[in-house]
Amino acid sequence: MRILVLGGDGMVGHQLLLHLQKKHEVCVTLRQASSAYCRYPLFNTENSYFDVDIRHGDNLAKVLSSFKPDVVINAVGVIKQRQIANEAIPNIEINALFPHRLAEMCKAISARMIHFSTDCIFSGMKGNYTEADYSDAKDFYGKSKYLGEVKEKHCITLRSSVIGLELTRKASLIEWYLAQRGTIKGFRRAIYSGLTTQEMSRVVNLILTKYSDLSGVWHISADYINKHELLAILSKKLGREDIQIQPDDSFVCDRSLNGEAFRKATGYQSPSWEVMLNELSQQIQLRYGSRIVEGVI
Repeated sequence: MRILVLGGDGMVGHQLLLHLQKKHEVCVTLRQASSAYCRYPLFNTENSYFDVDIRHGDNLAKVLSSFKPDVVINAVGVIKQRQIANEAIPNIEINALFPHRLAEMCKAISARMIHFSTDCIFSGMKGNYTEADYSDAKDFYGKSKYLGEVKEKHCITLRSSVIGLELTRKASLIEWYLAQRGTIKGFRRAIYSGLTTQEMSRVVNLILTKYSDLSGVWHISADYINKHELLAILSKKLGREDIQIQPDDSFVCDRSLNGEAFRKATGYQSPSWEVMLNELSQQIQLRYGSRIVEGVI
């Protein structure tokens, strides 16, 4: 299967390349020139299209014409942790409008499309959200991601959340945690139901190989866990003694997703958090080695 991943240097995109290239022919698009990726041997002229700004339709059209993908995975998006997440134009342009433009481009070449949405389309006031619940996000980011969800027959939108290592930007929960020393807060009333990027890559492969006829919006979730417990488990697995996670109940947010519909349709059951965080800790140790416990990341 020929798979094109848009946003190959992102937290999800690079992990998709690592995982899917084992079984498929995979290429990625990258926003900058090839010289910007010299540090990353993952990318090369055989598997990467450089200098592709998805906001310029002609650039992307040339890539689609050249690679002729069977499936296009949209891993491009303005993320909540970036400063521009509060700016109207990039959110509307990239998160809300682009997925629909891409869906039309995919339809024109008879390609399927996989798009990532987020649990942040919900406010977090009640938790256990199903696909039937209306988006009630208050911020620009959440609203824009909801508007960008694609539901055509050749498209599937995966609502979820992911944690994992990044390549170029260090704005996510795990990268933030790895950079901390001393005492940090662990929010016991912040409920999470996402996956690691490694596990999400397996879910995508499952859909590609066994459930390619799925379309519309689906919730992908793991067992619910609070952020304090998540970081505590990861700390234990990494053997970190340079950090203390202080329980904190001041922040309340439950954006947990109910993934029962996807489970019934596919039989998918996510691994436990012990298993997923064990795998993530191994990936962290492989990248950073002794620098984790020595406090020099």
